[in-house]
Amino acid sequence: MLSTIIQCVSAAAIGRAMLMAALASVFTVAQAQDANAILIKNFMFSPMSLTVKTGSTVTWKNLDSEPHTVVSEAGIFHSNALDQDDTYQFRFDKPGVYNVYCGIHPHMKATVTVR
Repeated sequence: MLSTIIQCVSAAAIGRAMLMAALASVFTVAQAQDANAILIKNFMFSPMSLTVKTGSTVTWKNLDSEPHTVVSEAGIFHSNALDQDDTYQFRFDKPGVYNVYCGIHPHMKATVTVR
């Protein structure tokens, strides 16, 4: 009976270790993919400020159930309305500071700095 208990405890510990390793690799991949991403959630851009290298593509993803747009104050880009889980991408080829807002909810603002 004691050996059965030890086997069960060992199997549970191995299972937990495998789960933790799998989760760690998922988070590492997700972080790498999201380096140039801005989420739209709770009527906010997150992060509100992002710095990227020249030539980088930034991806915005709407997690709200309400539609949002991504608009450059300088008129350089303007997305269509993004429904929940929709994305919009823009490649920043010139250094500078780009102020962005939601055309539907103008109080939502963010800044992309390109170096």
